[in-house]
Parts: sequence; structure tokens; C-alpha cells
Amino acid sequence: MRIVVFVKQVPASQEVTMDPGTGTLVRDGAAARINPYDLPAIEAALRLRETLGGEVTAVTMGPPAAEGVLREAAAMGADRGVLVSDPAFAGADVLATSYTLRQALNKMGGADLLLFGRQTTDGDTAQVGPAVCAGLGIGFVGWVDELLHWDEEGITVRQLLSGSLQTVRLAYPCGLAVNQNAAVPRLPTLKGKLSARRREIFRLGLADMEDSRPGRYGLDASPTQVERIFLPEAKASRPPLTGTGRQLAEHIREAIAPYLPKAAKEEKEVSP
Repeated sequence: MRIVVFVKQVPASQEVTMDPGTGTLVRDGAAARINPYDLPAIEAALRLRETLGGEVTAVTMGPPAAEGVLREAAAMGADRGVLVSDPAFAGADVLATSYTLRQALNKMGGADLLLFGRQTTDGDTAQVGPAVCAGLGIGFVGWVDELLHWDEEGITVRQLLSGSLQTVRLAYPCGLAVNQNAAVPRLPTLKGKLSARRREIFRLGLADMEDSRPGRYGLDASPTQVERIFLPEAKASRPPLTGTGRQLAEHIREAIAPYLPKAAKEEKEVSP
């Protein structure tokens, strides 16, 4: 069983720097960590390997410093780490990112199962997983809340959709984006951390891809364009409301009255 789990390096704090020219995050030199939503995906991959055997490969796309998140995955138990990194890949949106990852997968020889975190804490689109699988022409299920059964032929999962649950069976090859409830991440052991420090990280750049045309990657291949970046203007401070419960309710009613439907305003006028 060849399992690939995708992880991402994200900013470690809310204080981030944006490039005003490209509208993208400046990642070089910024404090970073592994995307917390990717940890359940790593755990799910390790549990499947324990039952079915095979190999778990962690893949990340980012600057050279993103190697750190691959070592975190290795400390948890991943067998290999692959860093997809090249200046040509910088500034990629969902479409360009998914294309780059598909090219990397092809270079790696493909996989039976692709695992993604539910979303990331920086882009927060939850679109890379389905975009990768759609481009590969394989099945995909997102919002996986529980792994029910798996064997050599496929996997059965429970999917959470808008408060309802449904059970889905997928044949390999396929992809899953797992929720945090799907698998509680294990803590890395000291032995695992020491081993991860010495682990060789494999690197793939533009020259390694089957399609090595620079125009197919990064900002140049991204149809998403950021027109303007700005900080919202701070609103004037308002004094705190004081008074009885009834008085406070009336203050709130008056404040939201302009936004209420006409019927609600008329009801207020005729109410005793």
C-alpha cells in the first residue's frame, strides 16, 4: 500500500507579511509550523499502514525551510519525506498548486491513497485535495469524520455534511480529506524525533517534473489575482452600554433596526 499524506508549512502566528506586489504571503524567514489540520491525516496514514502494510510518504510544497514539517511527520512515523520546492513554484494559487503536486506524484510513481487535512490555517480554501484528485481522475471524499473499514481493495468512511452523516465506499486509488475527529494524532517519541533529524529528505524541483515549462507553475499559472491588500480602518470606539436589561434591549433594538426586514419594523411599531 502506497500512502501519500500532504502536509503544509503555515505561519506560526497571526502576524504575517504580505507582498503588496503579488498579494501573496511572504514565507521566507517567517516563524512557521505544520498545519494543525494535517496532523489527523498523518495519524490516519499511520493507522492504515499498521493494518495494510506498505509505506507512508509525507509531501509538502514550499520554500526550503518547509523541510521542518516533513521531519515532524517523520517523527510521528512517516517513512519518507518529499519536499517540492523551486522558485518557479512561488505564489501558486489552488489551481497551480494542485498541478504542481500532481506532477510531483507522477514523478514519485503515484500512490494508492492520498490523504489531506481538512483545510489549512493560512489559505483556508479546502480546495487543494479535491483539485489534485480531480486532475488525476480518481475519487475523492472530503470532511471525513471517521474511518470505518479498510482492506486491500478500498476504504469505507463516514462523511460529515452540513450536520448529516453518510457512509461512502471508495476503491483505490482515491483521496480523502479528514476532519480532526477522524484520528487523534499520536505524540512523537524521543526515538522518533532523533531518527527524524537524520532522515534524508528527497527534493523535487522544476527540472524534475515531466512538464518543466515554467509558465505552468507558480504565480504565472495562477488565475487568481489579488487586486488590492489593505488594512481595515479602525472604527471609532463606542462607550459601553449601561442600564437595566430592558433599557439595554431597547438600545440594541434601535441599533439593528435599520437592518431588520420591513415586516419586523412594522411589528415593532404595533406591539404594545
